[in-house]
Amino acid sequence: MASGRLWLALAALNGLMAVCAGAFGSHGVADPQVKGWLQTGAQYQLVHAAAALGCFSLLRVMARQAGIAGWLFGVGGLVFGGSLYLLALSEVKLWGAVTPIGGLLMIAGWAVLIWGALTAVE
Repeated sequence: MASGRLWLALAALNGLMAVCAGAFGSHGVADPQVKGWLQTGAQYQLVHAAAALGCFSLLRVMARQAGIAGWLFGVGGLVFGGSLYLLALSEVKLWGAVTPIGGLLMIAGWAVLIWGALTAVE
C-alpha cells in the first residue's frame, strides 16, 4: 500500500509542477524560447500525470503492467518536465540533454500499457 501512495503522490506532484510551470510560462516570462520550454514541459508532464493516475485504475485488470507503466509515466514526467524547467530557469544547456531520457521513459510507459492490454487475462 505504501508503494501505491507513493505512486499517487508522484502523479500529483507531476500535476502540480505542470500547472505551476504553465502559469509561470504564461505570466512570468518574456523570452519566447523559455516560454516554449515551459509550455512543452507542462503539456507533456500534465498528460503523463493523468496517465499515471489512469494506470492506477487499471491495476485490477493488468496489475503488473499498469504498475510498471504508472512508474514510467510518473518518473518520465518528472524528468522530462523538470529538465525543461531547469533549462528555462537556469539557461544551463546541459539540462536539454536530460530531457530525452524522460521522453523515453514516457514512451516506454505507453509500450508497457500496449503489452499489458494484449496479454491481460480476462
